Amino acid sequence: MNFESSKTLGGIGALLAFIAFILSFVFSYGGLVIGLVGFILVLVGLRGLGDYYRERNIFTNAMYGFVALVIGIITAVGVSVATILINLDNLKSFLLQIYPGWNGDWSSLPNITPDPNAFSSGNFDFSIIIAFLIGILAVIVVIWIFAIIATFFIRRSLNKVSEKSTIGLFGTAGLLMLIGAVLTIVLIGVFLVWIGVLLLGIAFFQLRPSEPVVTPMPPAPPVTA
Repeated sequence: MNFESSKTLGGIGALLAFIAFILSFVFSYGGLVIGLVGFILVLVGLRGLGDYYRERNIFTNAMYGFVALVIGIITAVGVSVATILINLDNLKSFLLQIYPGWNGDWSSLPNITPDPNAFSSGNFDFSIIIAFLIGILAVIVVIWIFAIIATFFIRRSLNKVSEKSTIGLFGTAGLLMLIGAVLTIVLIGVFLVWIGVLLLGIAFFQLRPSEPVVTPMPPAPPVTA
């Protein structure tokens, strides 16, 4: 893969990941797929830049970050599913308090009108949802930890690109994504990561081929008679 294709794929991938965040609010699965494709293209672009600059850590660190991101998503999904399955009876009990006329058939639930006085009657048992709240908290913590790990490695990769290409925007994008990951726990971090991905796309398109290094020829020895 040559320099121009690496630059183009990386830039397009970053922009796709940026757009995917917006699409996820409208088409959740579509946004996820587009985001995944975008991250893979960024990874391919960084692989090409690593070869071009002869710096293997560019791709290695990016790969570590991508793997950490995938592991984090899988772990979060696993914790979510486990929480639901383990507390399925509590979930039914919780829903029966909101939908007193429910017969336990999940397909009929959307057609049943909830009790408007369920929470104000004084008989609502909130203790049955404690396990779900713990599960939700566990999912948030898992995502937070793996997001920090992933962006830590991604920042190291982008710092190397910044060093080799002399384009400081790569380093800025990596730092912004890492700060955003740390602040994800208070939601504003998601916006910072989003802006960091946009800066990454801009940085890719600012790349220019390295100028060849010209070694001056040593002066000719003086001619003696």
